[in-house]
Amino acid sequence: MPQAPQHADAAAVATAEPDADRDAKPDQELNAILNGGPFHVALRAAIAARGLPLQRVQHHLSRHGVKVGVTSLSYWQQGARRPQRPESLRAVRALEEILQLPEESLIRLLADGEDAAGERPPAARSYRSLVEADGVLASLLADLEAPVDGGLHTLGLHERIRIGARRELAGREAQHIVRAHRDGVDRFVAVYHGDPGCTPDLMRVQALENCRTGRVRAHHDTGVLVAELLFGTRLRSGDTFLFRYGVEDGTAGVSHEYARGFRQAGGQYALQVRFDGRQLPLRCHRFVQHSAAAPRSGRQELPLSPLHHSAHLVEPRLRTGIVGIGWDWE
Repeated sequence: MPQAPQHADAAAVATAEPDADRDAKPDQELNAILNGGPFHVALRAAIAARGLPLQRVQHHLSRHGVKVGVTSLSYWQQGARRPQRPESLRAVRALEEILQLPEESLIRLLADGEDAAGERPPAARSYRSLVEADGVLASLLADLEAPVDGGLHTLGLHERIRIGARRELAGREAQHIVRAHRDGVDRFVAVYHGDPGCTPDLMRVQALENCRTGRVRAHHDTGVLVAELLFGTRLRSGDTFLFRYGVEDGTAGVSHEYARGFRQAGGQYALQVRFDGRQLPLRCHRFVQHSAAAPRSGRQELPLSPLHHSAHLVEPRLRTGIVGIGWDWE
């Protein structure tokens, strides 16, 4: 008699263990996807694992006070679009709770994981940081009483990026050629967005040619810095002006990419990335994005000069969007 319960327990364990394995396997697969991404695959897998139709997911989101359409949810899990607006990012955080996922698991994939094209977003311009920085930039510009349209058209822009011996973004130098399209323009507001973990308070803005530094504002959490460059003269509509400035950085960790966004079409753009001779990347490539929410395109391998330790790209005529150079370390 005492043995009967023991045999019963053993039988129960014997039949329960295979079921537990079957239940655990989907969660193990989901955890692996959450660790590796990309975002849209992880979201799709999480929704499938919970067995929720998109209409139910939308209903749960509304109970969390977040409004997202079924079409948007479908696009997100297909990789056709990515959450961008603050309301959408709130939805992603709510989805982590609704789908019983670890906190920050989906947000982390948006910020640091792969994009819809299967490539990493720029380390200095991650998806989430671009969304957050956009609002911060508007606030900093308002503090300087600087309109987004500063009255200047870009005829030419040449940026030189220095990567230091610690593989860090050591600094940036920019030479602008601009034309005024209204009378009275006497300054340019430069915008610099450092790599994750940077310290804007320790950066230094240098007026190098035909300008001097005015007011400087920075936002620590996003790494955004804005600086007035004063021309010392008032331009008339149609006047051209050339000036050069730099930002000394070196305050963040290992850098993987440099990207620049353009709100207006314009003239020629050249970007050169120079590496310390003791720390050279394995390869470099060019990329473009129509917006922070769009997949990347136009990937092109760039030669690395063995003599000058640099890679560059030239855009004969700027278009709106994002263009940059990425590189892979050993």
